[in-house]
Amino acid sequence: MKIIVDNKIPFIEGILEPFADVIYVQGNLITKEVISDADALLIRTRTKCDEALLKGSPVKFIGSATIGHDHIDTDYCKKNDIAWTNASGCNSSSVCQYVTSALLKLSLDKGFSLKGKIIGIVGVGHVGSKVEKAANALGMTALLNDPPRAKHENNKRFETLDVILEKSDIITVHVPLTLSGEDKTFHFFDERTFNKIEKKAWVINTSRGEVVSSEALKNALANGTIAGAIIDVWENEPNIDESLINNLFIATPHIAGYSADGKANGTSIIINALCKFFNIELKNWKPQNIPPPENAVITIKTNGKNCEEIVGEAVFNSYNIAIDDINLKNSPATFEKQRDNYRVRREFSSFTVVLKGKNVAAEKTLTELGFNLTS
Repeated sequence: MKIIVDNKIPFIEGILEPFADVIYVQGNLITKEVISDADALLIRTRTKCDEALLKGSPVKFIGSATIGHDHIDTDYCKKNDIAWTNASGCNSSSVCQYVTSALLKLSLDKGFSLKGKIIGIVGVGHVGSKVEKAANALGMTALLNDPPRAKHENNKRFETLDVILEKSDIITVHVPLTLSGEDKTFHFFDERTFNKIEKKAWVINTSRGEVVSSEALKNALANGTIAGAIIDVWENEPNIDESLINNLFIATPHIAGYSADGKANGTSIIINALCKFFNIELKNWKPQNIPPPENAVITIKTNGKNCEEIVGEAVFNSYNIAIDDINLKNSPATFEKQRDNYRVRREFSSFTVVLKGKNVAAEKTLTELGFNLTS
């Protein structure tokens, strides 16, 4: 059998070669000609799997090492007996780490405590649920909005979007991109939505670029409708709107989910799904070569520091979001290169924090965020 693999999927090289002819190709160069004799595709978001690509090919399986699947025409696949899978939830802890770092930088730079602030979480799936726990650990009050879950679960914890827009100090978006239907999310945040925001909230988008209208966001920033924005995902990637970048508090090149742990999870999910589909004798495979963090032990002196300062120091030592912000603002034209050559980033659970001095609140928060603690 023959498998076409996006050459930027990590930890995969050499794994499937004993079982198949494996060809590595840049994601945006996976064409009809390339897959003309392929049985399976292992891809990322840069490969659009629709009729234009798939028609006439022998492809029977598509695995996307990403949490989204809007780049796969699932209706076409169903009609043509093409199995597909994505890596749902694979990088949820990574995105949560990104949001946590963003929140603490916001607190540090703007001089306010997160404790007692209201955060509106739009979309409460794998990522949103973890962001809720992190927000609670930071002393925030989380308001949840998820219309599909609210309908199916009849759960009174969920609020309407209008309540989120009215009460939130910070709004973070974690929804899939859907182009039609009752719960359509394309341009979910448009001019009308922004104009309903009551408290000049900060807006964070790490879901899909098209969920937030770029023009509406620019107008909201210019008019002072919102306090500011943190944007990791963009309309028309990789050809992003460079006029928007310098108006953002934080701008990053779609790397919120790019921890080494998240990438390893995504690769593991699609390899195991492919092996199950084709009855390949490779069971429960996981990468064994994830690079360790440079500084796995973080030592913090607690004297004279409050809980949020201590937690911020630990978070920034594990992942400093400012680096990604500076890199994109300095060179927006290299958006895709920054993604493809992203540095090794490990999640909170890969770090041990040593606190020099007692701070019970910080210990509790760090443990709830997933750090390992030792004295």
